[in-house]
Amino acid sequence: MGIKETTFYEGGPHIGDLIVNILLGFTVICLPLTVGAIVRALWLRYKITDRRISVTGGWQGRDRTDIIYSEIVRIVKVPRGIGLWGDMVVTLRDKSRLELRAVPRYREIYDYIAERTADKTGRSLEEIKS
Repeated sequence: MGIKETTFYEGGPHIGDLIVNILLGFTVICLPLTVGAIVRALWLRYKITDRRISVTGGWQGRDRTDIIYSEIVRIVKVPRGIGLWGDMVVTLRDKSRLELRAVPRYREIYDYIAERTADKTGRSLEEIKS
């Protein structure tokens, strides 16, 4: 019998990322961006719970990364698509980074992750969000 987790967000990248990149794909120079957006739309999934962040991705969704909040030292967000979605970079204690691309509701998710991290590490939100 496992410990219950409460899911805050579960889903894929924002659909706007796919739409914008498909439109850019009509110019040959942006074709790699379009392919990347299609792969993200097909196989990238996020699950943010009160205990961890899980990212499933890679070719056919075969790679999975789980991180717990006590390992996080810093979070940075960058708005995309006129602020409708955004990217986040989560830096861990061992200096490795996890990039979350085209996250819908990224402001809410950013605040949620920062609050959970502050609770688990005892550090201030300002330190985490720097």
